[in-house]
Amino acid sequence: MNDKLSSPLFLAILCTLMAFASLSIDLYLPAMPLMERELHGNVELTVTAFLIGFSIAQLIWGPISDAFGRRLPLFIGMLMFIAGSAGCALSMNIAQIVFWRVVQAFGACTGPMLARAMIRDSYSQTQAARMFSTLFFFMAVAPILGPLIGGQIIRFCHWNVIFEVLMLIGGLMFISLFALPETLPKENRVRFSFTGTFHNYLVLVKNRNFMRYTLCLTFFYVAAYAYMAGSPFVYIRYFGVAPQNFGWLFALNILGVMAMSMMNRHLVLRYSLKQLLKVAVIVATLAALILAVVVKIKFGGIIAVAMAILLFFSMNGIIAANTTTAALDSVPSLTGSASAVIGALQYGSGIVSSLLLAFFKDGTPWTMAWIMLIFTLASVVTLLLPHATRSDIEATA
Repeated sequence: MNDKLSSPLFLAILCTLMAFASLSIDLYLPAMPLMERELHGNVELTVTAFLIGFSIAQLIWGPISDAFGRRLPLFIGMLMFIAGSAGCALSMNIAQIVFWRVVQAFGACTGPMLARAMIRDSYSQTQAARMFSTLFFFMAVAPILGPLIGGQIIRFCHWNVIFEVLMLIGGLMFISLFALPETLPKENRVRFSFTGTFHNYLVLVKNRNFMRYTLCLTFFYVAAYAYMAGSPFVYIRYFGVAPQNFGWLFALNILGVMAMSMMNRHLVLRYSLKQLLKVAVIVATLAALILAVVVKIKFGGIIAVAMAILLFFSMNGIIAANTTTAALDSVPSLTGSASAVIGALQYGSGIVSSLLLAFFKDGTPWTMAWIMLIFTLASVVTLLLPHATRSDIEATA
């Protein structure tokens, strides 16, 4: 393995790339109620728009990265992210923000999508699982700092300053990409064509093992995004938490993710990914069930809600790393396209969450709770589906 691929700088750049989705959403979570009052529109649509752009664009960038390498799409993506952030900062209404959030998302998605591909380019399955756990540990700083910084920004500045900060982060990231090595050598690249791209995606969708792990992650993230999009209104409006303090409740969950990510680094050396995933998804389902019950019977108040969500969210430290590793390992020759499908479904899951929250919003935590429970149950069911044999895979290839 190239020494550059194991250097602290390589790790730092990958961590930042993986955090781009979190940075783009979490930083402005505390400002959402304020933006909704000032702009007189449904600010949750800006989350939906971002996730739509984030999902669709990955399906475009994936085949491009398999044909032209990982670095070129990253450079173009960072420029689009900077432009989108600037547009959001200058927007005067919800419609304008929605448009620029899509532009921002088309650029931001190259970060986590290509970081996943570069890890699979560079490491074996066990090493990749450990590497993903390390990345999820460090990238968890973004969801911790995002709401905290965002809360302090709107305390002293206008909400558009948040997007100016994102523009600055994009600029710094663009400069750092010059130090990033290319992980896909020319001899391993594939010729780009629209028919070839369609065929590759068809192969991925028909691969039972790939889709099993990918859908397990997707359903879990529908539940997780229900919390991320719904929590500002649950904590700030329903429970009366000050916007500048909301970040601390959000940070509590990320500390749980960080702890489980580090634990997963050691557990993958002793147990199979399948065993770890089963336990983690079942625990997450029990946590979602507890949340739904305490919300429905109004027991325990904010403490009961926060503790149930902590247990649920902590499992992300195991589920995200291991499903990603298992899915990519099942299709090693289509890493870029596979990473695109994973990312498209993973972040597209937030579209489902935000639309359900917007449609069924009732001013209480109940909508968030039942969405989390239903889709975590779906994640369990998907994971327990029979594992495909080699003959099954060859029959669908």
